[in-house]
Amino acid sequence: MRHWRQTDPERYNAIPDPEAFFTQLGAQVESEIQALADAIAGPDRPGESYLEKVGRLNMARFNAESDILREMVLIPDPDDPEIDERPATDPLTESDRAIQRLMDEENFPQDDEQETPETPAG
Repeated sequence: MRHWRQTDPERYNAIPDPEAFFTQLGAQVESEIQALADAIAGPDRPGESYLEKVGRLNMARFNAESDILREMVLIPDPDDPEIDERPATDPLTESDRAIQRLMDEENFPQDDEQETPETPAG
């Protein structure tokens, strides 16, 4: 709440019930962070040690928090001249796209070397 109140007081004051709004936003943010962290972390890896798993899960959570907070919570200063004036996209849609991209990458990894079918010599 403090970030919104300090960064864009006009926007904050336009919220009819800040307590309910930020409670709901917090629940949404936590849900999005968990879903994205799970997608980033992926399944357990064969032979992975306990410390490797903890590191992988912590890094996935850190990255998910960073992305989701930037998309859903941290608002730009309206007086900043470098702010892009294009309309913002729906944060849930953006995070859904990010999750889908990560899931696609996990299920269909892109190799640096493209396999080309061998053609018979002839």
